[in-house]
Amino acid sequence: MVGSRIIGSVRAYEENNTCKVGKLIVHPDYENKGIATRLMSELEARFQHCKRYELYTGFKSERNLYLYDKLGYRKFKTIEVHDHLSFVYLEKYR
Repeated sequence: MVGSRIIGSVRAYEENNTCKVGKLIVHPDYENKGIATRLMSELEARFQHCKRYELYTGFKSERNLYLYDKLGYRKFKTIEVHDHLSFVYLEKYR
C-alpha cells in the first residue's frame, strides 16, 4: 500500500501441501519497482510450510515468465487452450 491506496496483491491457497498461487497484480504506476517480487516473497514466507509452489501464466507473458524464472520457478507443463492461447505452468520446491 501507498498511503491508503492498494498498489498490488497476490492470492494463494494450499492444496495437498502445495501453495497454489493465484492472480498477482501490480498497479501500472508501480511496475518495475520490486513490488511483485516483494509480494511473492511475502506469499512464500506465509506458506513456508508448503513443500511446493505452483502457478500459471500466459505463454506470451514474457515479463511474468521472466519474473517467475528470476524467483526460481521452473516450467513443468504447457496447456494449449486453442491456437493462440496456451498457459505455462510453473513450480518451485522448497
